[in-house]
Amino acid sequence: MLVKLACCQPLKGISSRHWLPDSFSVRSGAGAEGYRDEGGPCGRKMGDNRAMSTAFENIIDGTWSGRFAWADDVCVVFATIEPIRAGHMLVVPRHPYPSWTDAPVEVAEHLMRVAHIIGRAQIEAFDVERAGLIIAGFEVPHTHLHVVPMKSEADIAFANAAQASDDALDDATTRVREALVGLGYEANVPPSMGSASLS
Repeated sequence: MLVKLACCQPLKGISSRHWLPDSFSVRSGAGAEGYRDEGGPCGRKMGDNRAMSTAFENIIDGTWSGRFAWADDVCVVFATIEPIRAGHMLVVPRHPYPSWTDAPVEVAEHLMRVAHIIGRAQIEAFDVERAGLIIAGFEVPHTHLHVVPMKSEADIAFANAAQASDDALDDATTRVREALVGLGYEANVPPSMGSASLS
């Protein structure tokens, strides 16, 4: 089933070069039958993000651009375009589980292992004391773990998120990729920063 939306706003986690067109089709979530456009600024009910579930899929499959630091058969890691701090990365499963509690335990465990590795790389790359972890998922209903390099607890507040320049995102992602190679994870660093493919 397809759902048509009329909206022209950027989505968090998607490059500013990739705005949604005036009308686009996306795969809907379960239970979307009888969905009515009403309310909200984009013609959707406020808080109803079912149709956005393919945003991360579009980044993973290359339809929309992304800056990738990690890839494996289960998940990818890419930079968010609105980082809380430089180096803020998202650990995202390839399958679009709406919430992390919807993912099989094995997938959730794998995501946490990868987030741990990314956190270690951030500590090396950004000379910070810690890496923070947030699992929220209200903006895009596709499980994702926010891993953020931290110098203090203030560095883990979404209120600090701001649009970053392409150069800043490239630099931060390159630093994480280089730190991953230094930690011995070169097999999981995609050859091209712009692709989730390992080949």
